[in-house]
Amino acid sequence: MNYWEYIRVEELLRLQGGTEGDESKLSNEEVLFVVVHQVYELWFKLVLRELEAARDLFNQNPVPDMALADATRSFRRVSTIFDQAVTHFEVMETMTTRDYLGFRDALIGASGFQSAQLREMEILLGLDDGQRLTLGAEGTYRDALRAKDGSASVALARVDRRLASGPTLKQVVYAWLARTPVSKESPEKFLQDVIEAHRAEMHKRLGLVETQLQLSKADLDLWKQRYEREAASAARFLMAEEEPELPEADKAERRKVRAALVFLESYRELPRLAWPREALDALVAMEQRLLIWRQRHARMVERVIGRRVGTGGSSGVDYLDQTALKYRVFGDVWTIRTLLLQKTAVPSIDHADDFRFRVEDTLP
Repeated sequence: MNYWEYIRVEELLRLQGGTEGDESKLSNEEVLFVVVHQVYELWFKLVLRELEAARDLFNQNPVPDMALADATRSFRRVSTIFDQAVTHFEVMETMTTRDYLGFRDALIGASGFQSAQLREMEILLGLDDGQRLTLGAEGTYRDALRAKDGSASVALARVDRRLASGPTLKQVVYAWLARTPVSKESPEKFLQDVIEAHRAEMHKRLGLVETQLQLSKADLDLWKQRYEREAASAARFLMAEEEPELPEADKAERRKVRAALVFLESYRELPRLAWPREALDALVAMEQRLLIWRQRHARMVERVIGRRVGTGGSSGVDYLDQTALKYRVFGDVWTIRTLLLQKTAVPSIDHADDFRFRVEDTLP
């Protein structure tokens, strides 16, 4: 087989015809615009494959160590893809505002919001529908994927298939975390020990402030208030009390997840925790790259067209900035970093010598 046959070069090069299907009628800038977005969709295809693979690996019970290694590799590959995707915005920025305005009106009604594969990624990762921003007047993000006459579309069908495809990555990762045997007693006992250690560390730090800084009584009181708020906030979060109306069963599940996150980070020296920690670090890095990609997208748009209304009816840059701010999936994994203790303050555990990351060791 020839190279051009294997990757179907001729077919690929016939796909940049724009709205009229005739590339000869397009400016270089419009062809650039089409090509960059087509490249993004190909990257998204690869990302979806890697996220599916990682989701399926974490959906095992127990999750084998080698599965964690493979999932980590998938997360790192997705991170690398988004690193590359960020640089494509530099190519887009070779267009001037006038270059883009020369063909922008032909795109009225179209929007990157309608990228079904980007919506699939959000669904597969586990983005909560309550976090979603609507594009314009439509009711839900699914409505924005309908054809202009309101009928179903290939984009909507793709998203609906994804919605029906099984659990999200967040669901299976958090379920895996909830099975972590953090204590021979209970996750709550472990968390109470962490909360007490956190309070002791705050008290020690306040003592350093008091002895090493020349502060007025008013300033010292302000430091005390801030440390007290931090300690109280940490306790509420760890014990899953930030939403009092949440059913107790859901709170208990959150406590298990949060206890596991503190445990895996605090006792990293345990050999059995090496791959779990690598997987979580790679997971955070992957979401960080996605957030950076969203932020870079907003800055590219602002640089090229300012703060105009989007072609699809969105608020443009404001909408993109909001997605970068609000579309965070693995919130617990990020928040827990605020609550970690220095090594000398970490409470001792009762099973460091015989810890096993096996399903039969998990707590009921």
